Amino acid sequence: MDPTIVTVHGEARRDVPPEQAVFSVTVTAKDRDKPSVVARLTKRAAEVSEILDRYGPAVERRETAGLHVYQEYRRRGERSAMHSGSLTTTVTVRDFDSLGELLAQLASGDSVQVSGPWWRLRPGSRAGADVRREAVTDALDRAREYAAAVGSELDRIVEISDADAAGGGYSMAMRVGAAGAGAEGDDSAAFELDPRQQTVEAKVLLRVTITDPTVLRA
Repeated sequence: MDPTIVTVHGEARRDVPPEQAVFSVTVTAKDRDKPSVVARLTKRAAEVSEILDRYGPAVERRETAGLHVYQEYRRRGERSAMHSGSLTTTVTVRDFDSLGELLAQLASGDSVQVSGPWWRLRPGSRAGADVRREAVTDALDRAREYAAAVGSELDRIVEISDADAAGGGYSMAMRVGAAGAGAEGDDSAAFELDPRQQTVEAKVLLRVTITDPTVLRA
């Protein structure tokens, strides 16, 4: 006689602290002379890099996300068209202790826009593996309950696989507030940041065989 197979789902969910913060910083310039726009962008981008350099290992990665230099449409009556430009850098930070201060220094620069931060877990984070392990444990517990209900015990595992929505999603949000009323350009100024907990979910499908049910004999 073929063994009896029990099929169950296991689930686990955990809120964990974020491991990385990502933000973008964009420098802009505008002038009737195109070379002047390029020169200003170069200067302001160098100032941004200098600030990022001060934070050393806290800045895990920086990437140029977009460079745009273009001529605007000339309005009626204008002798020459304006030129505009922007350069965006995406920054990944792992040390949140100095993040508020770093953002404040960047935001105080001339013609600088800062967006973020967005909180996330590191790709391949162990948090996901831990939650999947909990989901498997939950599935085994459920299978034991079914087996016990018919007077059986678990025999062997036939299949373990991801179910729908396994792996979950990492929500990204922020709440930023002024930490103090510092003067413009004051190095002591910093934003008060509240890193948002990241929700990790896992669902697994488990199939196991069980020993011969005794409830049928009764």
